[in-house]
Amino acid sequence: MEQQENKPQDDQQAAATPNATATGQTADTTPSMEEMLQEAERKAQEHYDAWMYAKAEGENIRRRAAEDVSKAQKFAVERFSNEMLAVMDSLQAGLAVETDNVESFKSGMELTLKQLSNVFDKFHIKEINPVGEKLDPHQHQAIGMVESDQPANTVVSVMQKGYTLNERVLRPALVMVAKAKE
Repeated sequence: MEQQENKPQDDQQAAATPNATATGQTADTTPSMEEMLQEAERKAQEHYDAWMYAKAEGENIRRRAAEDVSKAQKFAVERFSNEMLAVMDSLQAGLAVETDNVESFKSGMELTLKQLSNVFDKFHIKEINPVGEKLDPHQHQAIGMVESDQPANTVVSVMQKGYTLNERVLRPALVMVAKAKE
């Protein structure tokens, strides 16, 4: 009987030992609340630092882009201006020449006009000269109506030519249009 009595005790001890071992192992592998909190704080700090870096980088990109736009606006006409300097030089040279001959003066003015036209072509500035066309309020500005044999709202004469830059109207043409016949 003693063996039987010892057996249940041994079984109890054996059963108690694995539980204690399992509990001991579980306690060793499970991080403590402090460790979990420190790990969470470390990860939060990493995410915060990454966010701050991205935010600063975004602000730098915006600042650089604003500077680039400012420079582009400031110096956009630099190439055009350099081309126009040659036209200015021609005009000044033409005025400096003292001549009694109107033909030579006219010839110089025509050459200067040709220079200016070349600059306009180079920079895609096109002339709007709509004589005989229907009035287009996007490109023409009617300043008056005249009686004419042409259909109503047809451009009869151009008082001032208009210009476009890359298909965008810089200045509308000032025109006179035909009245409707009564």
